[in-house]
Amino acid sequence: MKKTQTIIASLILALSLFASQAPAWAEEPAKPLASVININTATAEELTALDGIGESKALAIVADRDTNGPFESEGDLTRVRGIGEATVEKNAERITTR
Repeated sequence: MKKTQTIIASLILALSLFASQAPAWAEEPAKPLASVININTATAEELTALDGIGESKALAIVADRDTNGPFESEGDLTRVRGIGEATVEKNAERITTR
């Protein structure tokens, strides 16, 4: 009986320690879900709602748009340094140029 109680107490302790550990993904703040974002009119702050777009890439998108004119297609985002096909594909459902 004593051995069973010790095992149960050990399991409870182990489970409570495991449950108190936050998973790695929980440490990153979640980006707010947004409706479709027009990459030709969005502010840098609005652009950061896209996956893989932080503050510096959002500012680069705005700077590129100001320098080179509007994006003709969503794929034109790849002309911005640091933004590749994978980022465009990941956000395909959430970006537009119209």
